[in-house]
Amino acid sequence: MTDSSAAVAEAPLRRSTRFFYGLGGVALGLKDNGFSYLLLIYYNQVVGLPAAKVGLAIMIALVIDAMIDPLIGQLSDNLRSRWGRRHPFMYLSAIPVAVTYLMIWMPPSGWSENALFAYLVFTALLVRTFLAMFEIPSAALAPELTSDYHGRTKLMAFRALFIWYGALIMTLLTFQVFLKPSAEYATAQLNPAGYTLYGITSAAVMLIVILASALGTHSEIPRLRKPPVRALSIGQTFREIFEAVTNRSLAPLMISGVFNAMSYGLTVALNLYFNTFFWGLGAAQISFFVFAQFISSAAAVTLATPLSKALGKRNAAILSKVLAFGIGTAPIILRLLGLFPENGHPALLPLLWVQAMVSVTFASIAAVLHSSMIADVVEETEVKNGRRSEGLFFAANIFVAKAVSGVGIFASSMVLLAIGFPDNAKPGEVGEDVIRNLGLTYIPALAVTYLVAIGALTFFRITRASHEANLARLAERPGG
Repeated sequence: MTDSSAAVAEAPLRRSTRFFYGLGGVALGLKDNGFSYLLLIYYNQVVGLPAAKVGLAIMIALVIDAMIDPLIGQLSDNLRSRWGRRHPFMYLSAIPVAVTYLMIWMPPSGWSENALFAYLVFTALLVRTFLAMFEIPSAALAPELTSDYHGRTKLMAFRALFIWYGALIMTLLTFQVFLKPSAEYATAQLNPAGYTLYGITSAAVMLIVILASALGTHSEIPRLRKPPVRALSIGQTFREIFEAVTNRSLAPLMISGVFNAMSYGLTVALNLYFNTFFWGLGAAQISFFVFAQFISSAAAVTLATPLSKALGKRNAAILSKVLAFGIGTAPIILRLLGLFPENGHPALLPLLWVQAMVSVTFASIAAVLHSSMIADVVEETEVKNGRRSEGLFFAANIFVAKAVSGVGIFASSMVLLAIGFPDNAKPGEVGEDVIRNLGLTYIPALAVTYLVAIGALTFFRITRASHEANLARLAERPGG
């Protein structure tokens, strides 16, 4: 690289830019956490829609959305405006995201089962589409803000911290403030009024953080990349989308990400079922796990870059996935073998707390490194075809994030269907054989998703050396 290009690449970002770039991740965190953690139990146990139909509704929305996201990425990559490629989409998405997210937590009363199913499909699709209008262009700013191999990991970790902390704070509010037991609903998790308060609050926060992130990064527009003037036909648009999603470096990340997202979504969607029915915990005890996740999120941000420097991004991600699975499933396996404290034992909650903290730390490290590896594909592709396709690549990444809730909820609903878990169930009234089958079905299903995710990741080939070689080749080109 030339001295001038190296200086540009190594120039530190302003703290305000890093802050507002990261802040935008809160919107994705709220939506993913709400869909993954609350949506299934809300529509199944509170609204009364069968678990299989909830999973199918989210899966339908996900499949349709998978076709929309690449188009948003392509449009974002090629838009020319005085506000750049990304910011017009970010501004326009704010109000629709807030309105549609509120709608999903306020379903009409008195509707038939089929009508509620259609309502869930429709609102879930709207939420996903409008959030993609913000998240894809916003996330695609990262490769433009820094080209440094480890600097990208730090920036992605910073954004991930906002995603996680935003979701965790809202979860804490949900279980400590919104979900309260009443005379009619002794189990707080089944009180519909709490979910309405959650929806209103989350929608308002989404609106604020999206606008703040767009305004806070607006000053960076003059130094961001400007796309060349091109007359893109519909055929050319879809050819470039196909090239992006079949890229040899991106494909392993896509496959690994989808199955990793499935495993995470499966875990999160069934988390309330395990905590409520398998472990016999109340809402106050469940909220205690949020504090463990605060620690694990900070630990992941702290450890991701050193681990990447020591092992490389790919190997660090593989190790993190292995540890996340092993530690995450240990209590359930031990309980099934009769080697874990019984429900109500004083040691139960502390042991589960420590296990959650450590397993989530490694799962979070893997997620940070996955995003950072996607950013590195940008320059490799630019070397080959001369185009920067950040929007398309991060559309793939956003699809993976959405698969956390879509595929995860669908897989979770299939687990519940397979074991005959009852609708409108109450703690203490579910048969012991059903509770045991929940664990026996969950562990193998989770193992398969982890094995595929890890296996696909072994095919990723970009290293720090090859990334820096790509930067050097680009710097040697005219205007590089």
